[in-house]
Amino acid sequence: MNQAALVLDESPLLNVSQLTRLYGINKGCQQVDLELFRGEVLGIVGESGSGKSTLLRCLSGMEQCDSGSIEYQPKHHVMNLQDMRKADLRQLMRTDWGIVQQNPRDGLHLDMSAGANIGERLMSQGARHYGQIREQALEWMERVELDIERIDDKPKNFSGGMQQRLQIARNLVTSPRLLFMDEPTGGLDVSVQARILDLLRKLVSELDVAVVLVTHDMGVARLLADRLLVMRDSRVIESGLTDQILEDPQEPYTQLLVSSILQV
Repeated sequence: MNQAALVLDESPLLNVSQLTRLYGINKGCQQVDLELFRGEVLGIVGESGSGKSTLLRCLSGMEQCDSGSIEYQPKHHVMNLQDMRKADLRQLMRTDWGIVQQNPRDGLHLDMSAGANIGERLMSQGARHYGQIREQALEWMERVELDIERIDDKPKNFSGGMQQRLQIARNLVTSPRLLFMDEPTGGLDVSVQARILDLLRKLVSELDVAVVLVTHDMGVARLLADRLLVMRDSRVIESGLTDQILEDPQEPYTQLLVSSILQV
């Protein structure tokens, strides 16, 4: 997203205040404040155990926080996640939100066809016409560079990269306002990672979807994120525009993270 395109007086799509979820001393996340605006990609970076995955699970409703607030404002009303019924939250996760798991096998029905994996999301929004559902599934398979001849194949027979592209199609077919991504290129070969990152950059821009991206890879953050939160020992220790963090990191820990991509 072009930084100049941010509307400063626009209400944030996601507004988080003092979010805390702890499993022990410095295990989890604590006192996190953040805002996410429409069409913006927010990267959450840090080493394993820094708290970034816990934060993502709380933000996406997969886990309850101990304290703090998470407000989602899709249109002209504010929804507080802590006050939502579980059924309403599940519906939100199936339609207005998308979640791309690190392991695509966790985000797909492996024994359903590729087309059915995409079509299920459409049906959750009320689609019932089989021909139209299949047509949209074919369109999205093309958009994520999957062979449309494999629409009736089961994803358990796909490669890891193909499964990840299918998971992306499954989540984006309903044009969600908010997408959560947990290490979307983790475990993939370098060449496959590059194709997935190029695909994500293109689709996020086209759909103007807001994204919360968790990654330990500063190279991935550099390519995708507009802003960064740097986490260490369950806390956010630095935040700012991606270019600002990469060019002039203030914290010694952030400097080490940045140096890891500059030396590649």
